[in-house]
Amino acid sequence: MAVDLTASNIAGLRCAAEYLEMTEDLEEGNLIFKTEAFLSYVVLSSWRDSIVVLKSCEDLSPWAENLQIVRRCSESIAWKARATAKGTKLAHTGMSPKTGSPKWNGKSKEGSSTKHQQVPPDWWFEDVSTLRIDHFVRVVTAIKVKGMRFELIGATIIRYASKWLPGLVDEATHGYDNTWNQGGGNMIVAGNSSEEELSGTQVRARRMVVESLISIIPPIKDCVSCSFLLQLLRLAKMLRVAHASIADLEKRIGMQLEQASLADLLIPSYGKCETFYDVELVQRLVEHFKVQEQTQPSSPGRESLSDEHRQSGPSAKARAARLLDGYLSEVSRDRNLSPTKFQALAEALPESARTSDDGLYRAIDSYLKAHPTLSEHERKRLCRLMDCRKISVDACMHAAQNDRLPLRFVVQILFSEQVKISNAIANSSLQGGGEPMHYQPMIPTRKQLLEGTPLSFQEGWAAATKDISTLTFELEDMKAKYTELQRDMDRLRSMFEKMTSLSSRTIKHRSSSRTSRWKKLSKLTRITGMEDNEMEAPVEARKEPRRRRYSIS
Repeated sequence: MAVDLTASNIAGLRCAAEYLEMTEDLEEGNLIFKTEAFLSYVVLSSWRDSIVVLKSCEDLSPWAENLQIVRRCSESIAWKARATAKGTKLAHTGMSPKTGSPKWNGKSKEGSSTKHQQVPPDWWFEDVSTLRIDHFVRVVTAIKVKGMRFELIGATIIRYASKWLPGLVDEATHGYDNTWNQGGGNMIVAGNSSEEELSGTQVRARRMVVESLISIIPPIKDCVSCSFLLQLLRLAKMLRVAHASIADLEKRIGMQLEQASLADLLIPSYGKCETFYDVELVQRLVEHFKVQEQTQPSSPGRESLSDEHRQSGPSAKARAARLLDGYLSEVSRDRNLSPTKFQALAEALPESARTSDDGLYRAIDSYLKAHPTLSEHERKRLCRLMDCRKISVDACMHAAQNDRLPLRFVVQILFSEQVKISNAIANSSLQGGGEPMHYQPMIPTRKQLLEGTPLSFQEGWAAATKDISTLTFELEDMKAKYTELQRDMDRLRSMFEKMTSLSSRTIKHRSSSRTSRWKKLSKLTRITGMEDNEMEAPVEARKEPRRRRYSIS
């Protein structure tokens, strides 16, 4: 009986022959021998047929696994993706589906016409992304073993996620075609959970896809974008992926946190957290970033384009600090965010990471505005996070009129700005007089500005003079307010002393009046007693006359 062997039915026929034990012992050239020969010489030598056979194995588990069909096809695909032969690269499934399998000798009629055709390095992304997630993991693992560049492996993972998890990745940002809804028939495509209720099977399938993608991401920096990792983390937390996978993903994000955007960092709290955004998650990401900066300093070898851009631009810590300040400004409006959590997140990066504290000032001001019931101690504690020397003139002018800040902090800001301007003027005068400089000037000198561009010097000097006069006015105003408060305090103190002296005088007067009355009463009593004695004495004399003795001599 003649059997037509094709790439679509060869896997099923091989499994059936194994189940029926159609070996050479029964008949020479039996079905097992024929299917094995077709797999080895036809399927594994063709890129398209290897993809087709691997997809047909999705319904043949575990037979296809036990017969090593999945392993052999995965290794064949990995070898062809890694190979540099142009003929192998062109034999992908992007050709017409009507094109048959190649001959036994592997020759192609189109070889001569496409001999010098250039093939992009991502030519195999589309075909590999049509596989089921477990087969995709097998192929990517085999490609890693073959020594494929990590950047291409990361791009393959992003392409697969964009196909099977629509809405997770914006294809326009990565330069790919719009193939979001071209998933295979056996895979559950991610949809909008707010529009449809997900069954337990759908949730488990999506969770398996996310966990598998996390497990095969290369453990190096910049192989995938930080935006993709943060979006994958958002989906992982929403699907309640295993804690180990989430922890691994957080470490990978921390390695390149300075590349993140504020929109991707605003991940909601899917648990029972009181705050709307997951603030503790961002704090853990910052901790991983600090560990990365301490343990793996930048080395001169093996620099990519992103490394060169990073070295030419601001430092990674400065960019991470600006990102953190922007995040603090966003979450500061949350009324459930406690001052302790806000302070802990603001202190997550060292003070040396911030070149300017303007972003931190905006975040603290926004937090004070959203939490008007904070005590004076809590306000002072938050304001201590800022360095007055790192605040710009604009922020200083805003702080001078901000009644939400403690008065002592406002005075410190104004004093610090006045010191900076005084130092700048002193530096300018020292350079103009030819004296040696003892410290670095903070603004261009007057002599340099005059020799260079007079108009810009006049404008700059006028602006500086205006700032100085404004600051002087603010300081005088603060001094006047302080003097007025001192005067009010002295007035209250004098009133208190007057009231105290008046009360003591009243008490003394009452006590003295009581004493005088008592003295008068006692004196009057004594006088009355004396008068009574004087009146009673004659009466007694009259009543008892003195007896005299008369003697008769």
